[in-house]
Amino acid sequence: MTAYALSVWGAYLALVLGAFWRSRVFGVFAIVILLFPAGVGMALREHLGPLAPLVPYFQGAAAVQIAMLMGRPRMKPLPVRLLVTWPAQWFIAATFLAFPWGIAAALGLTPHGAWIPFALTLGGLLQSLWTREETVDLRLLPTRDAGELRRFSEGLGAPADADAESKAGRPLTIVQITDPHLGPFMSVKRLARICQRAVERKPDLILLTGDLMTMESHDLETVSRALEPLRAYEGRVFACHGNHDHEAREVVRRAFARNGVRLLVDEAEVVETEAGPVQIVGLDFVWRHRDTHVRMVCEDHPRKPGALRVLLLHDPGAFRHIPDGEGDLVLSGHTHGGQLGLLSLGMKHTFVSLFTKIPDHGPWARGRNRLYVHRAQGHYGFPLRLGVPAEQSLMRVWREASLG
Repeated sequence: MTAYALSVWGAYLALVLGAFWRSRVFGVFAIVILLFPAGVGMALREHLGPLAPLVPYFQGAAAVQIAMLMGRPRMKPLPVRLLVTWPAQWFIAATFLAFPWGIAAALGLTPHGAWIPFALTLGGLLQSLWTREETVDLRLLPTRDAGELRRFSEGLGAPADADAESKAGRPLTIVQITDPHLGPFMSVKRLARICQRAVERKPDLILLTGDLMTMESHDLETVSRALEPLRAYEGRVFACHGNHDHEAREVVRRAFARNGVRLLVDEAEVVETEAGPVQIVGLDFVWRHRDTHVRMVCEDHPRKPGALRVLLLHDPGAFRHIPDGEGDLVLSGHTHGGQLGLLSLGMKHTFVSLFTKIPDHGPWARGRNRLYVHRAQGHYGFPLRLGVPAEQSLMRVWREASLG
């Protein structure tokens, strides 16, 4: 084994042991996340042409990134993100996608086209840093029984003619903020701009569906500053928990309270809007017995006649547990739109839809319940988006006058 290989695997072992000292979960995370830049990066180093001399730098950046998370993680200034975090995250993602090429190289085969995953993830890095504004028209079609869980593309689009639009009435307008994951790719300033733009679009409601933070942002002042523009919309901003919010529940609660955001933890509230009354039910995130939890929350907060019933449910995987007719509109995030997919090419498939039965993005239906899975403003876990752009949309919800 060469001195280079010894140094790479020695650093890998030291970091993994240090990560386990922090916690078992973090140790497992380090094993997985560092295996690709260490092993695949070393296997492909001699096959990457002009990029080859920089491989040790990217491997070092990945190691430093993990090391910075071992102590007391904090938000990093722009120079650190430019020189360490973004190069590290790009290289981790690239080597993850390059795993088949790495196996070929390790077996003594020539890994033709090894540069392809590195080029693709460079595009993914750029896609992770930019969000395009859009408008989504969603027709609920509440009288139609959709049967088993499926995509509900026929619910997209405004009413087709003036008579239908008149029957549907004024649409309810919503800006959904979900999974910003304040951290490496979501600075305080960027999230504050997202919140400010949400207010400027003057929706009836701003609804937050969880996962505000990463390990770097478990800090009350940091989160509060990022959410500050929402204070101007107090009384029309509601939120539920996501799974990562449970890592610092008190930080989330206090940051919301400071900025006039009503956090609904298995609670409901009726809001009068220009589009009519809306009953908002916020479900807490739970890992186990989700069917029982969802059913009990719906029973504890029965439908208010005449009000559109909107459920805030972070994880769309729990949508199938909502009793039929209880969710006129369910808003979720969690999947980041599938994060790896072909949406940028006009296709619907993503990593999530190919390998799981969890709704990944856009409108879905089951029976009389309707779901919209937001692609999210941020992401976490897999370090980049690829083919699945972030979403910053104004949703116009059209409903029949007879609803409720």
